[in-house]
Amino acid sequence: MHHGQVSPSIAKGLLALKKRIAAAKIPPSKLDETLNIATWNIREFGKHARSEAAVHYIAEIIGQFDLVGAIEVREDLSDLRRVMDILGSYWRAVYSDVITDPGGNRERVAYVFDKRAIAFNGLAAEADAPRKKKGLEYLPEKSFWRSPYLASFKSGSFDFIALTTHIRWGDSIAARTEELAMLADWVEGKRRDKCNEDVDIIVMGDFNIPALNDPSFAAITKHGLCIPRALLGLDHGSNLAKDKRYDQILHHPQYPETFTNSGGVLDYFLDDEHIKELFSGAMKRTEFTFQMSDHLPLWMQLNTDIDGFKLDEILQG
Repeated sequence: MHHGQVSPSIAKGLLALKKRIAAAKIPPSKLDETLNIATWNIREFGKHARSEAAVHYIAEIIGQFDLVGAIEVREDLSDLRRVMDILGSYWRAVYSDVITDPGGNRERVAYVFDKRAIAFNGLAAEADAPRKKKGLEYLPEKSFWRSPYLASFKSGSFDFIALTTHIRWGDSIAARTEELAMLADWVEGKRRDKCNEDVDIIVMGDFNIPALNDPSFAAITKHGLCIPRALLGLDHGSNLAKDKRYDQILHHPQYPETFTNSGGVLDYFLDDEHIKELFSGAMKRTEFTFQMSDHLPLWMQLNTDIDGFKLDEILQG
């Protein structure tokens, strides 16, 4: 991390932020053994210019992990580049193009990762909705508002595909549930494809699922995607009010021990009274969300040394 010569107020804010990060108890990752991943909706990142303080805080948060699937990255990548400069020369980013219609909201998905801990394996693509032939054309009968973005990675002996999505919002719960069901079908088809890059698919992002007992959660999990056990017992959500489970990390338990018992939400917000520790002056929560976000990062630790599981699989197969 290269925060460099910052102002006294930013230095004070970084020290306060570090205390909040420490309270999240994120274990350090170990090269070729464990990997820390996170999903974070960084509200309209690139549309509303971040202050110098906010850019340093966002970089500090991303730097706690080895791979972050960032959502709501907008067409202007200037602030992302500012964050990358602070993270340093070992960090890389792979990102999708913007979707220009109102449903796409000019958003991208970006994977930000530390190349010392994880390698990009070459695949980077949007997930396309299924198409059917109509006359001479092949057209989707329904579509993703914002196409999920997937990329392949390797850490230790663990190859996997990360798929990050931002599911539609709005009043139509039925349409949202239908989109989640379509995504579940897409992931299952990819997983069963004989020529797929890897059967280990980690599905994460902002699903706009309010609670785990909601029909929308049943839609995304209908083919067996499940929450790692370390995240099942979370006592609060990943929105600032901590009462919604919008953000998720899901997987198929190909290897039961792929996920460790470490995971949670990094609460950099705490409450409205603590905003002043990060930003001087009278800042309201709404303004805070456009400097930081209205979501908190959801994180998980992976076991990446899975040679033993693979060898057992060979013997049993």
